[in-house]
Amino acid sequence: MATKWGIISASKISHDFVLALEKLSTEDHKVVAVAAKDISRAKHFADDFGIPAYYGSYEELGNDSNVDVVYIGALNHQHYSLTKLMLESCKPVLCEKPFCINAKQLDELIKLSKAKQLFLMEAMWSRFTPAYQKVVEEVQNGTIGTVLHVQANFGRQMSHIERIWKKEVGGGSILDIGVYTLHLIDTILGPGKPVFIESKGTLNSHGTDENMSAILQYPEGKIAVISTHTKVEMDCSAYIHGTKGTIKIHEPFNGSKKVTVNTTNNHTSSYTFVQPDTRKPTMFPNSVQLRYEIDHVRHCLKKGFIESPIVTLNNSYTVQEIMDRLRNQIGVHFEDYDTSS
Repeated sequence: MATKWGIISASKISHDFVLALEKLSTEDHKVVAVAAKDISRAKHFADDFGIPAYYGSYEELGNDSNVDVVYIGALNHQHYSLTKLMLESCKPVLCEKPFCINAKQLDELIKLSKAKQLFLMEAMWSRFTPAYQKVVEEVQNGTIGTVLHVQANFGRQMSHIERIWKKEVGGGSILDIGVYTLHLIDTILGPGKPVFIESKGTLNSHGTDENMSAILQYPEGKIAVISTHTKVEMDCSAYIHGTKGTIKIHEPFNGSKKVTVNTTNNHTSSYTFVQPDTRKPTMFPNSVQLRYEIDHVRHCLKKGFIESPIVTLNNSYTVQEIMDRLRNQIGVHFEDYDTSS
């Protein structure tokens, strides 16, 4: 039987999520409901994607017995409350990144999912793409030797976008795009935690971070260097340096379609991963690759898992803790709901 999805929020990322889901077999996946605070937006979204049920409240979707699993594509500050609502409604949850505003919120959700034995996962789609799978394969095979350095930049001119500059919705470069750099580092250098973190950044007039650069030191002399920016366009590639070579994840590294491996014996291999077209353009680059995490969730549900073996709850919690640390170091505090400071 198909996995029946409910969609929380008629957002841009929800739009891309459903477009990506359309590329999968209808025997495996169906979207059966969508909810938004504005019922007219929910209806428009439902009409656009042929979704049979739409709601003007999230509670109604949580009470829909036809929904097997919920995808939450709402703004950052809503992730905790909506995930909690869905778990309390006995719905498994795939929640967009960042999972929460801080680690304390996430800890509560993890405890709730375990108490109710319900699947819970952060929608870190990057970790399921063919590019990331290839990178992990090459690192584990020792192709570039011992990895000692990871570098990742993510910079886009988007400081004018409300969800980026506005403090009340959990804005800032760290939570919105820094989460991608940290999940990459966790993929390569984790699952252990850094032993040292040092960051610098610039805040806007609202107190959210316009940019941030950090050095993270891991055991055995391993170093990660990351930068995020909302006012300049950066080369959003990522580099993994080992004792026998380098892997480049071509930009945008979080949704890349190309990986190049250069070894010290002057051997170069490039891998390109062609993706299908969606029936209309996606809002975000290469986000048809959301389909890989969608399929992974179905696999987990069929196996009876309450967490992903690839993006574990511990992986997400470690990243959340690091983001708390970075924000605290540069002075970003969300007073209304941020207890990490």
